[in-house]
Amino acid sequence: MTELSFIHRYEPATDVNRPPLLLLHGTGGDENDLLGLGRTISPGSALLSPRGKILENGMPRFFRRLAEGVFDEEDVKFRANELANFVIEARKAYGLAAPVAMGFSNGANIAAAMLMLRPEVLSGATLLRAMVPLSKAPQADLSGKCVLMISGAMDPIIPADNAKRLAASLSESGAEVQHEVLPTGHNLSQTDLQLLVKWFAEQSL
Repeated sequence: MTELSFIHRYEPATDVNRPPLLLLHGTGGDENDLLGLGRTISPGSALLSPRGKILENGMPRFFRRLAEGVFDEEDVKFRANELANFVIEARKAYGLAAPVAMGFSNGANIAAAMLMLRPEVLSGATLLRAMVPLSKAPQADLSGKCVLMISGAMDPIIPADNAKRLAASLSESGAEVQHEVLPTGHNLSQTDLQLLVKWFAEQSL
């Protein structure tokens, strides 16, 4: 494994027509968590999967929070830039195009922050159970970027209006946002999987 600024896993592409994926785990996950999901939703894509550097009660995360749903926004900005720099490093090391982020929960939130702060680093994103990462959204030009957001109508962690605000903010910045709200909670369902497979199939046409 190439030594880069984040502990990570990398799997090279077997289909050059598929976009590389940046896999961003949720709280308590690690660099192995989403590899299987990545292989399923975009077969043949290169997979780049870093481990979050923040520990909360021993559980890896991508940035600090002050309480459930209350983020340390200065840390969000610092960590989003740090992760963006890692993506640039990894692209050079592995010869990758700009990846599509696929983040779950905490990973989706850092992906949304990267879109807002360092839009040039990602070609698009799938945000699973994401919420607004920064209360004042930075001005970003996301034109030409496709974003799939999937929220759970019964998610106990993310208020429905918060997810809607994030989708609206990304749209206002020029992204082409598809926001799906499923009759489920915070965990992923079979319908999430079906939506992801369909969305990635459309992206690689």
